[in-house]
Amino acid sequence: WPAGLEATRLTLGENKTNVPWDIVRAKLIILWGKNSAETNIHQMPFIEGALQNGAELVVIDPRRTESAERASLFVQPRPGTDGALALAIAHLLVKNDWIDHSFISKNVYGFDRFREHLTRYDPAQAADVTGIPLQNISRLAELIGTRQPVTINAGFGMQRYSNSGQTIRAILSLLAITGNIGKPGAGWIFADLQTQIFDAVKDPFAFYPPSKTDGIVRQSISTALLGKDILEQKDPPIKMIWVERGNPVTQNPESHTVLTAFRSVDFRVVVDQFMTDTAREADLVLPAKTMFEQTDVIGAYWHPYIQLKQKVIEPPGGVKPESEIYYLLAGYLGFSDEEIRDYLPGPSEQEIENFLKNKLAPFPGLTLDTLKATPCLAPGVREIAFSDLVFSTPSAKIELYSEEARDRWQSDPLPTFKLPVEALPPSAQKTGSYPLYFMTPNTKNRIHSQFNNLKSIRQFSEKPTLSIHPHDANPRNINDGDTVKVYNDRGAIEVEAQIDYGILPGCVSVTNGWWITEGGTVNFLSGARETDMGFGAAFHENMVEVKRIVQ
Repeated sequence: WPAGLEATRLTLGENKTNVPWDIVRAKLIILWGKNSAETNIHQMPFIEGALQNGAELVVIDPRRTESAERASLFVQPRPGTDGALALAIAHLLVKNDWIDHSFISKNVYGFDRFREHLTRYDPAQAADVTGIPLQNISRLAELIGTRQPVTINAGFGMQRYSNSGQTIRAILSLLAITGNIGKPGAGWIFADLQTQIFDAVKDPFAFYPPSKTDGIVRQSISTALLGKDILEQKDPPIKMIWVERGNPVTQNPESHTVLTAFRSVDFRVVVDQFMTDTAREADLVLPAKTMFEQTDVIGAYWHPYIQLKQKVIEPPGGVKPESEIYYLLAGYLGFSDEEIRDYLPGPSEQEIENFLKNKLAPFPGLTLDTLKATPCLAPGVREIAFSDLVFSTPSAKIELYSEEARDRWQSDPLPTFKLPVEALPPSAQKTGSYPLYFMTPNTKNRIHSQFNNLKSIRQFSEKPTLSIHPHDANPRNINDGDTVKVYNDRGAIEVEAQIDYGILPGCVSVTNGWWITEGGTVNFLSGARETDMGFGAAFHENMVEVKRIVQ
């Protein structure tokens, strides 16, 4: 999500959203690259409530999902072209005067430049680029311009392309110029980071430690370029890898390179509850506690509640929480208790409770005792984000023109569109060695690679399958149930074909999270490249070919 977080911060100043139940007041809901019916199922009762109140639902997705079945308008853009669609819509909003002049004059920075900029984004050209009929682009613009209030809920997958930061900024412009920010039923749903629990991810540069004069080399490695960065790090070379709360061998881009990098390092430690593909590569596996075996205070990026997750069982013998592992290791390395306690709680229950009390200190009136009774709305949270029309940007307004985007990311200061690095131009959709867009969406049966090893879950999806439209299957002599090879110049996987009339022709899809031991991770096919802002991984941007395997 880094590109989306940074694009939102650059435009609005903060990542915050209206409370989830506010969506019932919307008259138009757009799920843009989002399949709430499967991957945000607790949102669906609120969406259904809005529909009962007369709202319309629009779904924008290359796949006809369960959410799309509920929509009054469903459009299927080519992957990675959402920015072209958004800017074409903005063009029509301005052309037809479906904009809020008063809101713009008071709260939007850079509109005049943006309006002039939109002349480059002709809707007919956008229809060619996106594959969406012009009448559907026009209908979308009319809905956004005339049905108020509007809520747009963007999915995370859409911002995992090399152009995705600018895509998010383009979509946000639609809300800005129609005045759909800071009002009930209106706004932007992406991630709600209003509480200090999420301070560490509010700025992508927070992951890059400051230089110190103690002789210790500190360097952050890109998630997107993990394998390449490990292999290229020479001064000094990486001698040890420590992995916790992650499965990078399957979940990071370009898995073959990640595997090579892991195997090149002298010593590898993995802290996990299960023998994942990453744990299998370790020299030492330390068993991790489960969520039921340590007390903690948690937040969520979909709603503004803070909750106490209480310990309910003792961990098995030899199992320790990650915080205690670090605490003990720091002691062995010679750090004093005072130095350690600045960052970590001690191992006792009382020390953990004292640590959590300190973490809650910034929240007036919020204590562990109150959280033991019930989850609480974080103090200071507004049910309607930006209802005070205060924006923490350099101009103190919504920024359609962002000097910070230019200076920090060398991006155009205005929302722009260019094709993803790995994509075929419209004039060459059926040519090239790898002519098919490869999509790797989430599924309701797991969270990425988590839970895929559970028999109770696996009964619903026992093996990976490839969704392919008959338009693409027939010329390749692929039938339903055939074993097929999905490949590009980075790698290959073998899966079972599933004929799917709901996927956009020219696209194929395999859900992400499958382990290497189950037929191959989709990231054997993904490329190691970063998003245009935020240091995110652009691992949804992949072209492939598919061929039938003759048994």
